[in-house]
Amino acid sequence: MEKRYNESKKVIIITITLNVILTILKIASGVIGKSSSIIADGLHSASDIITSIAVFIGSKISKKPKDAKHQYGHERSETIVSFILSSMLIIVALGIGMKGVMILFNPSKIETPTKLPLIMAVISIFIKEYQYRITIKAAEKINSEALKADAWHHRSDALSSIAAFIGIGGSILGIRLLDPIASIIVALIVIKVGIDIFKISCNDLMDTSINFKDLELIEKIANDYSDIKGISSIKSRKHGAYAYIDMSILIDNDKTLYSAHEISHKLERLIIKELPYIKEVNIHIEPYSKKS
Repeated sequence: MEKRYNESKKVIIITITLNVILTILKIASGVIGKSSSIIADGLHSASDIITSIAVFIGSKISKKPKDAKHQYGHERSETIVSFILSSMLIIVALGIGMKGVMILFNPSKIETPTKLPLIMAVISIFIKEYQYRITIKAAEKINSEALKADAWHHRSDALSSIAAFIGIGGSILGIRLLDPIASIIVALIVIKVGIDIFKISCNDLMDTSINFKDLELIEKIANDYSDIKGISSIKSRKHGAYAYIDMSILIDNDKTLYSAHEISHKLERLIIKELPYIKEVNIHIEPYSKKS
């Protein structure tokens, strides 16, 4: 648990530092260079700071051990953070899209920017893509949905910077409508990403099952165990980055209680060894008779 937290903390500190620098530089270059799109992009980077802080808080809470009030632990705090982040992602994207539509119908409000915000947009694209790559790599390593949501927030900012680059470049070349059109396209992409993350978070909060491939592996492990005569039921539910398994197995009714306990305990160890994200396997034992 501590290793997951440290991995998350290391990435978040890097991304927050970079986002603070980007926010200041984007807004400053937008004001000096007369570019509303890069100013909006700067505000998007500012929202990344908030979301990264939220992920950090979620990771810190999730590493707390279980207690009397939270007997299954605190891992689901990451799912809650992911839920909030996806909502913020959708709201930010809607704001960018609506602003693009408004400007599209009021082209006279578009000022011709200088080259300064254009250069800033290019720098932002590379930095945000770097942030996305290091964050998604860490998220996949520690199986964190909240960190994945934060990674996509960085990718959405990179897309926003691309839109700003196209818009600023178009304005400089005299095609002023490119700016709002690009903003609307990016907004739609970001909304799609936000909805996907939102759906995953909702499913996890409603105790969604682990993937069918892993369920089949668990069944195979049990069926390959000679002392187990069958499986009468198996259920699973996600709990943040981890999962719980509830299953009923059939064991010869002539086995002693101690033997049955040892069989179930060994099965749990085998399952967790193959699937380390399984936190606990609750096994119910049912008697098996050759006559039945």
